[in-house]
Amino acid sequence: MWHHQKKIRAYLYQGLLDSIQAGEQNGDAVRKRKSFPLPEIDKQHEMTNDLPREIIEETSIEVDPEDTSLHKNLNTEQRMAYDEILATVDRQRGGIFFVDGPGGTGKTFLYRALLATVRGQGKIVVATATSGVVASIMPGGRTAHSRFKIPLKIDDGAICSFTKQSGTAKLLQAASLIIWDEASMTKRQTVEALDKSVRDIMDRPDLPFGGRTVVFGGDFRQVLPVVRKGTRAQIVDASLRRSELWDCMRQLKLVRNMRAQNDPWFAEYLLRIGNGTEETNDDGEILLPRSICVANKTDDNGLDRLIDSIYQTGNASLIKDPRYITSRAILSTRNDCVDKINLKMIDRFQGEEMVYHSFDSVEDDPHNYYPPEYLNTLTPNGLPPHMLKLKINCPIILLRNIDPANGLCNGTRLVVRGFQKNAIDAEIVVRQHSGMRVFLPRIPLCPSDDDMFPFSFKRKQFPIRLSFAMTINKSQGQTIPNVGVYLPEPVFSHGQLYVALSRATATSNIKVLTGTHDENKQKNKKTTTCDTYTKGEKNMKSTTSGTYTKNIVYTEVLTK
Repeated sequence: MWHHQKKIRAYLYQGLLDSIQAGEQNGDAVRKRKSFPLPEIDKQHEMTNDLPREIIEETSIEVDPEDTSLHKNLNTEQRMAYDEILATVDRQRGGIFFVDGPGGTGKTFLYRALLATVRGQGKIVVATATSGVVASIMPGGRTAHSRFKIPLKIDDGAICSFTKQSGTAKLLQAASLIIWDEASMTKRQTVEALDKSVRDIMDRPDLPFGGRTVVFGGDFRQVLPVVRKGTRAQIVDASLRRSELWDCMRQLKLVRNMRAQNDPWFAEYLLRIGNGTEETNDDGEILLPRSICVANKTDDNGLDRLIDSIYQTGNASLIKDPRYITSRAILSTRNDCVDKINLKMIDRFQGEEMVYHSFDSVEDDPHNYYPPEYLNTLTPNGLPPHMLKLKINCPIILLRNIDPANGLCNGTRLVVRGFQKNAIDAEIVVRQHSGMRVFLPRIPLCPSDDDMFPFSFKRKQFPIRLSFAMTINKSQGQTIPNVGVYLPEPVFSHGQLYVALSRATATSNIKVLTGTHDENKQKNKKTTTCDTYTKGEKNMKSTTSGTYTKNIVYTEVLTK
């Protein structure tokens, strides 16, 4: 409570100062206005508190008492990284690090320990991540784009949009440590833009990031930055591994998988898939463990069997439990496959129903070349559908960063609790904001890619989708205890299979359905090696039967 009161007082006081300063600059004696009297300001107090809002926000972040002891529970790898980063912060000489580790190795745990220690010393730490979901896990976390004012459209030579006199610049000048998680997901140009801007505001153009201590983190086995219609070479070139800054980064590796420590075979299997070293057949396909595969026969009921294995749709009481429904999801590569599953599930789901239709329009279309009936058929990537069919207690996922500080960010999972004409009553059901009730409004939405259509498309709709199923890319950064993977066609991009399988915590919690295949043909395929499966799957060591699927890995982006 005191933390929130302190923050509100800081905001009110800063707002009061801004009002008085604005009035004085306009020659307006604000204090003398009888209609709007303001309290007297202590000039000495004003001088010592003349700080930008960005710094006030950061210094008002209260360290969670539980986080202050996290450093005591670090494993050996985490401790080595922690000590090296802290030593650099203490020396104030600057340094750039990249914490490299697969999902589940405790990168976020390490960041929280660093945040608690450095903030506990009265220093400023800027915590960011590429996605809002991961940023919300870190106390005071923000998306890198919003914190650093990075342009949405970016190319070589770009810089951030803050000025030298801005609050953002003063915050970065005062920061003892900057953290940017999921840097492997972002284009190298965004990191280079921050580098150029920080060199400028620090007046140290010869030092990377102007001599600041910066910690990046990520896993290059995961999905790489999206390059629309990009070739392999273009996608690789857009990654941080191709930046000139990469050679300046000290790599700190985390290997021990804490998430899957009860299933070590599964952790090793995931690493082989991520590294592209899992055994393959003559067609370059890998053999999936028999225990995780859902039989796909010619009766076309494979998808129903996958849904039943993940959601147990026959048990109505379980389906209504928000913790149960949000602890599982079915992942697929394409939006049309995801929509197909979501429609199947919402039809099976019991509860009061509401259908919301969007208002679609095109800017500068006086001749009505694009009628609403046509626009209603479009569902661009990142936008909700025209017809949004919901039921009470159904799971949804947020598509925009609305209020990241309170858990409402792109990728947050919620359940519907009530309907209104222009608002949806929902409850956050994941992570530290779990249990919080929120009202979601209709808002105008535009596709993130302006080149997708030959016109400027706008859709006014609730920024949500059903989340019984989601795309593999959307699931990145989330832990989903029970996962189904629907692959009617093979994965088509680097890291997709690795991301899909690594959302789960054990082989017993994952089921995979691939496209219909000829079992006899599969049995005749030969693998290049037969020595990989041990312990948990040693019954597969000498067999070539089973389900094969493609695994795409761009080995040139992987760290050594």
